[in-house]
Amino acid sequence: MDKKEIKFFDKNIYRKASIIKNSLQFMEKTEIPLPSVIEISDSGTCNRSCGFCPRSDPEWITEFDKKEFITTELHEKICKQLGELNYSGMIIYSGFNEPLLNKSCYKNIKRTREYVPSSKIELITNGDVLNESRLKRLFEAGLDTILISAYDSKESAEELRELCLKCELKEKEQFLVRHRYLPEEQDFGITMSNRAGYLKNTEYKIEELKSPAKRPCYYPGYYFFIDYNGDVLMCSHDWGKKNILGNLNKSSLKDIWMSQNSHDARDKLFNGKRTFQPCNKCDVSGDLIGGKHFDQWRKYYGKK
Repeated sequence: MDKKEIKFFDKNIYRKASIIKNSLQFMEKTEIPLPSVIEISDSGTCNRSCGFCPRSDPEWITEFDKKEFITTELHEKICKQLGELNYSGMIIYSGFNEPLLNKSCYKNIKRTREYVPSSKIELITNGDVLNESRLKRLFEAGLDTILISAYDSKESAEELRELCLKCELKEKEQFLVRHRYLPEEQDFGITMSNRAGYLKNTEYKIEELKSPAKRPCYYPGYYFFIDYNGDVLMCSHDWGKKNILGNLNKSSLKDIWMSQNSHDARDKLFNGKRTFQPCNKCDVSGDLIGGKHFDQWRKYYGKK
C-alpha cells in the first residue's frame, strides 16, 4: 500500500513539541544547544512484531533483533556525562525495543534520576508485561511519565488506564494511554511514516521515497539516539542503522554531539539536503519540532 497522506495525527506530538521548545539548554558558557531529547534503546528485542513496524519484516528481524541489553557500565557512563552537563531535558526509554523486557530497567531509571536529577524521564511501552507492582516500581525509581501504547482493543486501553488510576497516577501528566488499535483506515492511531524506507517489506507496506524529499529536518539539532550497544544514531527513524555518528564506548556524548559527522548532518538537513542514507528514503516532515534549536544552531554556525 503506497500511502501519501496522514490520516491520523498523534496529539502527543504537541505535548512533546512544547516540552522540547521549553527545555532549550546550552553547554556551559557557550551558545551551543544541547540535545533536548536523549532517547535510549536499552535492548535489541521486543515481544511484538506489529504489521506497521519494521520488526514485521523478516529481513530486519534476522539482522537486527538481538536479545542483548545495555550494560551497567555503559549506562552509568551515559548518566555521569549527562549529570556533568547538568542536563535538564528529556530522557526517553524507548527506541527499537520493548524497554520493560530489560529486567534492569528499574535500576537504570533509578540511576538516571540519581545522576541527572533535573531531567524529565519517560518510558514508552506496549504495556503487555505491565502490572500494578511493576508500575509502582517504575515511579518509585524516579520515572516522570509513562506512555502506554494499547495495540489490542478499546477495552485493553481502558484496562491500562484503570491500572494507572489505581496506582494514583495523574493522567496526561504522569501517564498517557495511546490508542494504537485503530483500523488501518486511521493509520492504527499512529502518525505514520515509512520509517526511513523500512516498511516496504512489512505487512502494512509504505514504500521508500523514489527521490529525496526537499525539506529541512531539525532532528540532528535537538535529538540524540543511543542504541543498546553504544552506537549513536541521528534519530529514531533510522531502523536500518545506516548513519552511526559515533559510539559511546569509545567517545563521550559531548564529543559525538560536536563531532564532524554531527555538524555535517546538520549542515545538510537544515538546508533540506536529504541526500544520504537513511534520509534520502525518509518521508518524515522533520520540521514540526525543534525550530527553536534550529534558530540557535544557525546563530552558532553563523559566528564560526
